[in-house]
Amino acid sequence: MKDQRLAFLSGDEALARGAWEQGAEFAASYPGTPATEILECLARFPEVDAQWSVNEKVAFETALASSIAGKRSVFSAKHVGFNVAMDPLMTAAYTGVGAGFVAVSCDDPGLHSSQNEQDNRLLARIAKIPLLEPSSPAEAKDFMKHAFTISERFDTPVMVRLTTRIAHSKQDMKLGTRRAAARRDFKADPEKYVMVPRNALRRHELLEQKLARMQRFCERSPLNKAEIRNTKLGFLASGVAYLYAREAYPDASFFKLGFGFPFPEKKVREFCARVKEVVVVEELEPFWEEHLRMLGVRFKARHASFRVGELRPEHIARIVKGRPRPPEAVTSRKPVMCPGCPHRLVFTVLKKLKLLVTGDIGCYTLGAAPPLSALHTCLCMGSGITFFE
Repeated sequence: MKDQRLAFLSGDEALARGAWEQGAEFAASYPGTPATEILECLARFPEVDAQWSVNEKVAFETALASSIAGKRSVFSAKHVGFNVAMDPLMTAAYTGVGAGFVAVSCDDPGLHSSQNEQDNRLLARIAKIPLLEPSSPAEAKDFMKHAFTISERFDTPVMVRLTTRIAHSKQDMKLGTRRAAARRDFKADPEKYVMVPRNALRRHELLEQKLARMQRFCERSPLNKAEIRNTKLGFLASGVAYLYAREAYPDASFFKLGFGFPFPEKKVREFCARVKEVVVVEELEPFWEEHLRMLGVRFKARHASFRVGELRPEHIARIVKGRPRPPEAVTSRKPVMCPGCPHRLVFTVLKKLKLLVTGDIGCYTLGAAPPLSALHTCLCMGSGITFFE
């Protein structure tokens, strides 16, 4: 990834490039698709100390510590990996940061390589931190500038959410040069960083005040765009859902949510007042639907059947017309272990011994498939040991 004017990058590569251009000096992660390539790309830059951690909790804490010490830092994980980091994330919203700190969640609608379809937009709301959602690889790069700026302006971690389609699709984009970020020296401040109950209660009060300021800032953000083309039909969308809707209805109006939480209520209400019919398009959970309901805005939501599985371009017209998701046949080729994989021999022996095997997350989960059929449980990282006990 040498400096050049144009490059053809995936969303993961672009986000890593954007972090480097904005002066990031530290990054930590635990591997998991579709987030793995972010740290791999950051490791190519000599200015970035990129580290694999033993799990996502350690990665988050290490990156946050680097931020508090004064270096712009990045934590990245797939959606289920974010669960492991929730303990420090929740309190990090109270303590705040030092230099800019960006937490990247790569969600996996359609379960291309995951055990659930978790929608981590909800976690931004639970943790009370800003949520940015790029709609393309190029935006993934450009949004890092905004993410670091918001983090430092409001003293908060910022979540940037990608999905598999954004993380792994590629796009031509212009590259920028690296901008050295201003160093922020650590200053001992127990009331800010020592979360005993007395301090934490005060930090929670400050967080609520901060949320109100961030909401006002969000109303003015250029990442949220009202695109008025006609007054008959308007879409509210974010991420790849925005691109699908634009492709299906190029003449419709759109409100594109790039900075979605805190929710830009005033700006959205103004958009909805300008179009006759509002349609919400999103993947997985009814996150934007719930916000519109709280505003009392009339809109057409997607059918409940679209809350399972990956959204596709051909689904947009069905959502507009109120039709359910069509049945889909699963015809994908079953994955197999790589030639020479040492796990194959282990599972062969386990099957011959007719043992009950409690499994774990990883490619060795393929031991559950025929002809081996020698793995009987798989829940989450580490559960192979706890289930066995």
